[in-house]
Amino acid sequence: MKKKIILLTLGVIILSAFTRVQFNSTPIKKVQYNLPEANTIVTVCKDIEPFELIYTPTIDNTFIGFREAVAFKESQGKYNKVNSLGYLGKYQFGKTTLNRIKIYDTNKFLNTPELQEEAFIVLCSVNKWILIRDIKRSVGKRINGIEITESGILAAAHLAGAGNVKKYLRSNGSEIFIDAYGTNVQHYMKKFAGYDTSFIKPIKNHTI
Repeated sequence: MKKKIILLTLGVIILSAFTRVQFNSTPIKKVQYNLPEANTIVTVCKDIEPFELIYTPTIDNTFIGFREAVAFKESQGKYNKVNSLGYLGKYQFGKTTLNRIKIYDTNKFLNTPELQEEAFIVLCSVNKWILIRDIKRSVGKRINGIEITESGILAAAHLAGAGNVKKYLRSNGSEIFIDAYGTNVQHYMKKFAGYDTSFIKPIKNHTI
């Protein structure tokens, strides 16, 4: 019995030593990177060095999901982004739109994330008020094969303005606004469909 125990113990020791040698013979790649912001998914590509990180918004259908998805499409979520046409911030506001909601200091706007988040909600609120009848009439219908949802309408209004969304809906999809970069209302209507935007209340003259 003692011989069996000794042999078993020796076997375990030898096996452990062999395993350590095999494990240590394989080089280990160490990756260091900053943790992402909230409401994002990180994809790490390990096939290339330096390792590439790809950030995308979470895919939940809450208002936060909607907000972050729109922001990612507009600016990849960058608060200080200014595009070639002068649109500003995380949600790419035009100066005229900012003035409409009583924001006049664009430098302050770019450097104040809280103000940008509030501005997005305010604009959604105004657009929902302008489009409330169209939302009631159109949600649940299909236009050009796309199911119309409230979140799709609000996202399209952010891109093109509420007036152009009205034209699209009331023409049954025959009048399609296209922006300077070639993105159209219909694309936003489809891409941002199905989010819960009931959080947004329609307010006619909502301002900051």
